[in-house]
Amino acid sequence: MAEVTLAPCNHALSGEIEVPGDKSISHRAIILGSLANGVTNITNFLDGEDCMRTIHAFQSMGVSITKEGSTVTIDGKGISALKEPKEPLYFGNSGTTTRLMLGILSGLNFFTTIYGDESLAKRPMDRVVNPLREMDATIDGRNTGNLLPLSIRGKQLKGMEYTLPVKSAQVKSAVLLAGLFADGNTTVVEKTQTRDHTENMLEAFGADITRSGLSTTITSNHKLIASDVHVPGDISSAAFFLVAGAIVQGSDITLNNVGLNETRTGIIDVLIKMDADLEIQNKRLVSGEWIGDITIRHSELKGITIDGEIIPRLIDEIPVIALLASQANGETVIKDAEELKVKETDRIAAVVDVLSTLGANIQGTEDGMIIKGKTPLKGGKIASYHDHRIAMMGAIASLVTNDTVTIDDASSISISYPSFFEHLNSLK
Repeated sequence: MAEVTLAPCNHALSGEIEVPGDKSISHRAIILGSLANGVTNITNFLDGEDCMRTIHAFQSMGVSITKEGSTVTIDGKGISALKEPKEPLYFGNSGTTTRLMLGILSGLNFFTTIYGDESLAKRPMDRVVNPLREMDATIDGRNTGNLLPLSIRGKQLKGMEYTLPVKSAQVKSAVLLAGLFADGNTTVVEKTQTRDHTENMLEAFGADITRSGLSTTITSNHKLIASDVHVPGDISSAAFFLVAGAIVQGSDITLNNVGLNETRTGIIDVLIKMDADLEIQNKRLVSGEWIGDITIRHSELKGITIDGEIIPRLIDEIPVIALLASQANGETVIKDAEELKVKETDRIAAVVDVLSTLGANIQGTEDGMIIKGKTPLKGGKIASYHDHRIAMMGAIASLVTNDTVTIDDASSISISYPSFFEHLNSLK
């Protein structure tokens, strides 16, 4: 799939969708299942390109992983069974695979080279490399180890206490995973809580991990034990249809079995604050994660300010939240979101470009954007920036434009939501 042209929606959206499994949890389930002793069964695994990169990495290190549809089985033999890969590891566009695997590869007693596609090669890795070097990791690469490709000479690491300078679950996770290979304790302290899927899963797999407020400590003296994982629906994927239901006249959409981890539900808080007609039902705990069914209906929305501690809880949803804000009455201000600049692309610049092209009144700032609504949107040709969330935002925007929207390249959507257009068409 390359260029895609989408017509405006001329009727209400209605129906039920089950969004794919959570990308963050799918990555982590593969990682810990591969490090553990025993058989791990993962159900509702996200069959997207990014998560497959993580599977291929561990297969290259000798782990037996089989996949049938959305079910993955890992026959783990423990950390000591991992072998040096015969070739450099290719991570495609997956920043999660790269940053989390750096924490693991740094502690394995062999040499590895990792690389990615053109987009990933531009993303900064020093935020992970620097704390790992403090743990005695040997990592080298372009720009003194800030850019891929990187080489890792794995060895015994040393524990440390590290205060996160950025609001990044990937950095936190990389350091905690490295802690599995480090002498003594490894402690990570956050200033603002980020998603905690790594901590939840480490506990489920029997790691020696303790949490106290914004501090998490792990020791390396416990072997991981296989644990079955059911992956909830990805709320970051659900967000696109939550916004669609909120802005398309007369719509009524239900999204079933969506993950409701409180470190990820900022999009729900924002919708409610903007006066969206939203309801959560059948909330329950599955494999250590809260899930539930979300119903969204069209309503008149109002602009709000989004900043501070909520930002890490919705950082991936900000592109589609900006679209939502363009259809709300009044001004929406998004602040404290400078992390957007180091995603698959500079998402502040990309969002401003795409929505401006479609007629939105939006202005980028150093750490976010200002959107004034309610603004009628027009058609046009937009750039995806090879970023799945930008491409999907453009597709949802096409529902309320007055003419067709052409996305220059929608192929990146397969990274996180291969069935996106199928689900979109099921509502139209």
